[in-house]
Amino acid sequence: MTESRDSALAPASRITQPLVLANIPPSPGQGRIARAFLLALLVILLGTWPFAAIRLPEVDAFVPTLAAALFVSDCVTAALLFAQFSILRQWALLVIASGYLFSALIVIAHALTFPGAFTPTGVLGSGLQSAVWLYWFWHAGLPISIIGYALLKDTDRVADARVTRRAISLSVVGVFALVIGLFLFVTHFEHLLPILFVDVRPLSLFRRTIGGMVVLALGGIALWLLWPRQRSLLDQWLIVALCALLLEVALASVLSAGRYNLAWYAGRFYQLVTATVVMVVLLAEMTRLYASLARSNAMLQYERKRLQRAIDAQHRERDARLMTGDAVAATIAHEVKQPLAAMITRSETGLRWLDRAVPELHMARTEFMKIAADGHRAAAVIESIRANFRKDERVRASFDVDNLIEEAIALFEDDLKSHRILVKVERSARPLRVIGDRIQLQQVLLNLITNAIEAMITVDGPRELAVSSSLSDDGDVMISVADTGMGIAAQDLQRVFDPLFTTKSRGMGMGLSICRSIVQAHDGMLWVSPNAPRGSIFQFVLGAKTV
Repeated sequence: MTESRDSALAPASRITQPLVLANIPPSPGQGRIARAFLLALLVILLGTWPFAAIRLPEVDAFVPTLAAALFVSDCVTAALLFAQFSILRQWALLVIASGYLFSALIVIAHALTFPGAFTPTGVLGSGLQSAVWLYWFWHAGLPISIIGYALLKDTDRVADARVTRRAISLSVVGVFALVIGLFLFVTHFEHLLPILFVDVRPLSLFRRTIGGMVVLALGGIALWLLWPRQRSLLDQWLIVALCALLLEVALASVLSAGRYNLAWYAGRFYQLVTATVVMVVLLAEMTRLYASLARSNAMLQYERKRLQRAIDAQHRERDARLMTGDAVAATIAHEVKQPLAAMITRSETGLRWLDRAVPELHMARTEFMKIAADGHRAAAVIESIRANFRKDERVRASFDVDNLIEEAIALFEDDLKSHRILVKVERSARPLRVIGDRIQLQQVLLNLITNAIEAMITVDGPRELAVSSSLSDDGDVMISVADTGMGIAAQDLQRVFDPLFTTKSRGMGMGLSICRSIVQAHDGMLWVSPNAPRGSIFQFVLGAKTV
């Protein structure tokens, strides 16, 4: 087997080892529980000793049943200790795990050879001496493994992580081979063994106690080595298991003799304690560590979710800033495009008036004045956009809706004529006034009229723009812009108001989104519906102030 040879690094590595039963120091409360448990075992011994020779009924099924329970307990303990060895890679853990596996296997061999358990003299050629010698081998196994564990537990040499599985496999195979060898020896060569029992009764005091004295000596050596070295919870409960084994041997094999008496049955109780105490502590400590791990994992998941939410919030904030920047840029480009286009058109018209043989200064002056007005309107639009995104307090005033419509139509006069679009304006029977930001509401109307013109220039047939104002049933002012263009697909009727959604090849997808935001900021509503026979009707309502 390969071992790590850098012993200088081992103490540092132990600091980072995971907390398991083999390296957790016992708490004061756990120490008191262990001492109370030992005291209880000693009290049971003292209470049983005076009545040790009392005969009790022979129960043939008792030994196989007890053997099954001991086998399961020792196997579980061995598996848990092998798992601890695979984590910590300490050779001492491999030794003690192999000791418990040896106890698990040899208890089955002992039950098979026990007289009366399965056959009168045991199976596979067993004799009267087979079971008792397997009993001594069985009870010598744990003290010997604890001696090895005590001698190796404080060494800095650990197994290489690459060979832990191989080490466990070789240990399991070796233990199996040893138990099979011992079983075959005591069954096939039973005549070579010293005679200890005749007719299931001990032959003499010396022969019945010599094996027990050897086991007690081995247990004493193991206790002497482990006691000053006990530092972990595993050390503490190994001492308890060892003491239970020694008390059993003292009661059932040294202080008393024979089978099926009170001492013999009490000894089986100590066997259960020896087999189960370490297993129970291992399982309890694993449950505690698992619960602690589950709590830590839950806290980790909670903190991870909090961190993820914070990261997502940062991403959303960044995306919102980017989106807002894009929206501001797109809004400015969209809204300022109309005044700029008008300024370009009027400047070209003014230059044509000046380029005549006899310059028409009056007409040119009129165009240049309109250019100035468009410039002021562009500045007002930019200021309105700035106030909208900064949520500044807007300047609102009362104004006439019909005047707003006439001004908007006048700004598109040239475009309407060039595209041969017939304009119909329907006014309310009485003047309608609203309170709001005139520049922003004018931009809404200009956007709707622009969209109507662009929708009609690509279709053949009559082109008609109808703009009207009226008083709704709820007393609000309703403004309608209808066209006979190509219309909007049914699935897009609601999407047209989403930011960056457009059906135009060169559209930005911001116009209608801005219009709805402005109308909603004035506590109004904007919607679209199909026109008949074709086209669209955009309508919005505002709170009225009639005079």
